[in-house]
Amino acid sequence: MGNVLKIILQRLALGLLTLLIVSIVIFVAVNLLPGDFAQSILGQGATPEAVAAIRQDLGLDQPLVTRYFQWLGGVIQGDLGTSFAQANFASFTGTDSGATTVAQQIAPRFANTMFLAMITAAIAVPFSIFLGVLAALYRNTVFDRATNIFTLTSISSPEFFLAYILILFLAVLNPIFPSLSNIFEGMPFGERVEKSMLPALTLTLVVTAHMMRMTRAAIINLLASPYIEMARLKGLSPMRVIVKHALPNALAPIINVIALNLAYLITGVVVVEVVFVYPGIGQLFVDSVKIRDIPVVQACCLIFATAFILLNLTADIMSILSNPRLRHPK
Repeated sequence: MGNVLKIILQRLALGLLTLLIVSIVIFVAVNLLPGDFAQSILGQGATPEAVAAIRQDLGLDQPLVTRYFQWLGGVIQGDLGTSFAQANFASFTGTDSGATTVAQQIAPRFANTMFLAMITAAIAVPFSIFLGVLAALYRNTVFDRATNIFTLTSISSPEFFLAYILILFLAVLNPIFPSLSNIFEGMPFGERVEKSMLPALTLTLVVTAHMMRMTRAAIINLLASPYIEMARLKGLSPMRVIVKHALPNALAPIINVIALNLAYLITGVVVVEVVFVYPGIGQLFVDSVKIRDIPVVQACCLIFATAFILLNLTADIMSILSNPRLRHPK
């Protein structure tokens, strides 16, 4: 157990180091974006003095290194900064609603994205494992080939293309689900789920292939094992052999690919949220890039990176706990 704890602590330390490096990359990359917030707010006819005044008011005239450490210190304390757009609006109107912090702006959007990710996971994970088990059970049959063609086609298609196809068939030709996911706080759960179904189905088509193919490959790899042959000789049905004996021993690679795809559900939803006008963090990210609202863009990127690193660490740790060879390395 001590060896497992040591490995987990090493993974956590590596994750923190990775996150620190990613934060530097994010800060530098965002600040290298073309355009300027002050210029975009004031327009092309703004005088240099007016642009300089706004830049000074927002702290954009300070050196890059100084701004990075100020931002990093705030992030460590849970302060993601103040939205440039909200702060500029408050100063222009002479009001202070107290809702100008990035954290307050992101929190409801992030909750919406997590809601969409949970709905997608609830559909995609059991569906992918079910397809993978059936494909392994009936491998090299018409069903196996058809399933592989379907999943490879879905994963090879751009998200926006799949989204528009689903809108055409499930919202226009057959009005089953609404085409716009304009959810809001306080909406009834059932209506919220209904409006989130099309983006959830789009994401399901994207992530199913990885999980299904990994499940299939892991189970087929175990079917030649001696204990599987023994189970067959006992007269167990093929489905029982796979579900009871092969699937539990194939969990390590399956857990890995599920965790990686769950990371995609949080970090890769930008295109889907824009297509369906879903009020999530991806939509906020795109809107903030348009107006060069640097604190919001940095916070969104950092949240994406943190979610991806955490879920990768979770996959790594789950693999260690489910694999005796990793728990007791020679």
